[in-house]
Amino acid sequence: MNGLQTELEQFRPPRFCRSGHVQTVTASIPLRRPWVTRRAHGLLSRASDVILDCGRGVRLHGYYSPRSDSCQGPARGLAILIHGWEGSADSLYLLSTGAHLQARGYDVFRLNMRDHGPSHHLNPELFHSNRIREVVGAVKRIQALFPDSPLFLAGFSLGANFALRVALRAPARGIQLRQVAAVCPVLEPAHTLEALETGWATYRQYFLSKWRRSLRKKQEAFPDLYDFRDIRRHRTLTDLTAYFVEYHSGFPSLASYLKGYALTGDVLGSLRVPAHIIAARDDPVIPHDDIARIARPASLTVTLTDRGGHCGYVEDARLRGWVERQIGNLFDRAGRG
Repeated sequence: MNGLQTELEQFRPPRFCRSGHVQTVTASIPLRRPWVTRRAHGLLSRASDVILDCGRGVRLHGYYSPRSDSCQGPARGLAILIHGWEGSADSLYLLSTGAHLQARGYDVFRLNMRDHGPSHHLNPELFHSNRIREVVGAVKRIQALFPDSPLFLAGFSLGANFALRVALRAPARGIQLRQVAAVCPVLEPAHTLEALETGWATYRQYFLSKWRRSLRKKQEAFPDLYDFRDIRRHRTLTDLTAYFVEYHSGFPSLASYLKGYALTGDVLGSLRVPAHIIAARDDPVIPHDDIARIARPASLTVTLTDRGGHCGYVEDARLRGWVERQIGNLFDRAGRG
């Protein structure tokens, strides 16, 4: 394990679940949903829909769940959680993390990014990964809604990339974040795209299928604006992304689009908010070599585990997660500080 080893517990996966691929798949298999949903009953039963005014006419959707009734005293703070690409506020890793944090005494806000979850109808323009302004606006609006709550932020995969970019912009926008946790963040999008194209076809087909489905939902919501009936002719993620960039992103090229949300180089050098990246060497989606290519200001801690896959971190035969406990520990320490 690399980074401040005293900050996190060691991750020791069970023998049946040591492979990065097995970790990645096991964390999201449908078999796990009933167990996670049962554990998240308090989170889900206390959730209320919130539509956020993010500025410039943009609206984003999320779910707010106050802390458990069993917790004594005021909430420890408000934890905002951001899912990955083509995930949602109901992704298993967000439900599991949200339930764990709620049980520890946190209020929880699970944010849906544009065109994720039940939000395709809220904005006419399509989601893309450079729409950071609206996510910053969402976090600022959440802070305004709950001004007395210490604010914490955690993201997964692309959501972790967004979380780190929010942290970069937070001081200038008056957002007071106590701690940010970024699990398996996209660091160099071009490398992630290459890993998806050259790795297991299962991952590639998963994202292609979910992206096409999302675009069809957008067409249904705005039939006068979009016609995606022929998108199946784009057979690879690179091809579909290039088409999307050319016609729907406002970026001049695929390379400029991917570079627009990269975190490598000096991008994180000005980070002032305490942030902790948790990543795995055996992540089949995010090349761990990219971690060596990011700036390492004093505010940033990196923990690189040998195993864990992509947002996996399943720690036992009951398919319980390790990473949500680590996020809770990080938030607790930051709150005490």
